[in-house]
Amino acid sequence: MNVLPPSCEEEMSLQPADVHDLTSVSSPSLSADGSVIYGQTVTNAERSGGESKLMIHNDGESRPFSSGPKDSSPCHSPDGALVGFLRPGADDEKKQVWVISTAGGEARQVSCLKGGVQGFAWAPGADRLVVVSRVDPDMVETEDGQPQTQVVQRIRYRGDGEGWRGNAFSQLFVLDLASDEPLQLTDGEGDHLAPVWSPEGDRIAYVTDEVEGRDFSRHSEIRVIPAAGGESIRWSEGMSRVGSVAWSHDGNHLVAAGSHDPDVWDPRQSWLFVLTHGLSARAVAGMTRTIVQPIAQGCWTQNDDLIYIADHAGESYLCSVHADGGEEEIILGGERTLTALCVQQDDAVAVAGSPERPGDIFQVDLQDGSGHFNTEVNAHVLNDRPPVMVEKVTFDRNDLEIQARLLFPDGFDASKQYPLILEIHGGPNGRFSDSYDVTQQILSGRGYLVLAVNPRGSSSYGPDFLKAVLRDWGGEDFLDLMAAVDLVCERPYVDTDRLGVHGYSYGGFMSSWIIGHDHRFKAAVIGAPCINLHSMYGTSDIGVSFGENQWGGSSIENVAALLERSPLTYAAEVKTPALLLHGEQDYRCPIEQSEQFFVALKRQNKDVEFVRFPESAHGFQQAAHPKLRQEYYQRMVDWFAKYLS
Repeated sequence: MNVLPPSCEEEMSLQPADVHDLTSVSSPSLSADGSVIYGQTVTNAERSGGESKLMIHNDGESRPFSSGPKDSSPCHSPDGALVGFLRPGADDEKKQVWVISTAGGEARQVSCLKGGVQGFAWAPGADRLVVVSRVDPDMVETEDGQPQTQVVQRIRYRGDGEGWRGNAFSQLFVLDLASDEPLQLTDGEGDHLAPVWSPEGDRIAYVTDEVEGRDFSRHSEIRVIPAAGGESIRWSEGMSRVGSVAWSHDGNHLVAAGSHDPDVWDPRQSWLFVLTHGLSARAVAGMTRTIVQPIAQGCWTQNDDLIYIADHAGESYLCSVHADGGEEEIILGGERTLTALCVQQDDAVAVAGSPERPGDIFQVDLQDGSGHFNTEVNAHVLNDRPPVMVEKVTFDRNDLEIQARLLFPDGFDASKQYPLILEIHGGPNGRFSDSYDVTQQILSGRGYLVLAVNPRGSSSYGPDFLKAVLRDWGGEDFLDLMAAVDLVCERPYVDTDRLGVHGYSYGGFMSSWIIGHDHRFKAAVIGAPCINLHSMYGTSDIGVSFGENQWGGSSIENVAALLERSPLTYAAEVKTPALLLHGEQDYRCPIEQSEQFFVALKRQNKDVEFVRFPESAHGFQQAAHPKLRQEYYQRMVDWFAKYLS
């Protein structure tokens, strides 16, 4: 049998430099006349974040609706006459709400809030907006250039990707388009998010984490407040966490996506609940799949059906179920991913992707389930870099069905042998899905088999599967992954002498854990890992709430247990060459985690390299400077080529 080296320059495969050419779409807003306005982002090689503008699709074609270069989050007014969107303000770079006529013309800025705007929603009469803005009571503006100290008084004082927060919280404001003075509705010590207007326009429902013990948990609730100001009322009795909310068409009820299980921390494992003031939340009976957040406004139809996107086994479905419960109906089947749903009477739009194509705008007839793509924003890339073949692999282990996806190299020949890379997702409640994964496409295009496994703890397989990882990092999840590798390595075309592993975040934890416990892997690329759970408890922006949920108890109570489940403890056992890749402004899995592992390995003369990415938070593969994103992928493929050739 021929043994093939990984390709260094496969012309037909996705290359690290191609990340500059990929385009993304977001936030589709569907008008009653059938036109769709959405955000479109392209890479700018000179700066982070890319350039975004609004596009409009009607009469079978898409064209620019705004000039950009930083326009996002479009939303039609209820009467369809206006579109609100976010754009940096005229005086600074903080985003504000701008409004433009759907007939065209010049946009005008309608908000001027010191903390900028994070999100907004139209009132039914299209004359007002409710906006979310950060309010910092400790903000001091100085012009003398002198350094300022920062006083920490709470555990959640900073956030990954946003930096210092201190005592700042997201608050709700009502803006009357005919007035210059915003009305502040909330001022509590918590974030107040995802506001939605009642059908009568007299009340606003929203999500807040202003709850007892906020520093130590991720619990949240739904409250309703008069639009003219006043006291808020809790509506989500019986729920421990909520992520989004919508009104019933008659204004008597709410539907919320969330959970009543305090152990289910991740928003990707959510269900629908009907809320009525004065009553406990009622789970909607008949649902068999978990909700993709956020739920859409208008999802509660005149027939009292609920329209939503659901996930199961890494596939998305557009579904409906009666608000009183009943059989769940599939409007649009799986083998794809769906996000950002917008419902307009009998039609809906969403961002849809698959292993064959990144996300595009997809329009669906809710009556018969027929649908079509409105866009092909990455056709220019896919024509030259066709996606690779994917096979789903399932097996049973300890009474759980484990699913994986195996990607094959370009020109795969079963009579030959190929190196295999184990790919591990983050979370641990993430999941690999029926979507276009850039990392996997690049690796498989370089001549590797890529095994992407969803071990216990992954989302979209039900609450018991998701919770099976709690207090057991490096236990049964590790064994699930090794069982998947064992199974695939039985195939004659897998070169078992050339195995690699790559993971990011929790995947970085597991990659580090694996090479301290299994010596068959010849190369490891470890992105933003959790290396020392005891120190991460105190340094991560979510260390306390996340750590106590996932690992059990505080770092004071569980020193021995946390160190026992830390890859750092097993550094002396590592024989695999390891490449550490980490953003310097990562507050989720702080860079001190990689620093500790690098020193431990280097002090023992292990083969290790550590690359620090400046001005990069935890999610820098999506948001950082394009040069850094490309370099991450390039260093990854170079490391594997060095040790798996």
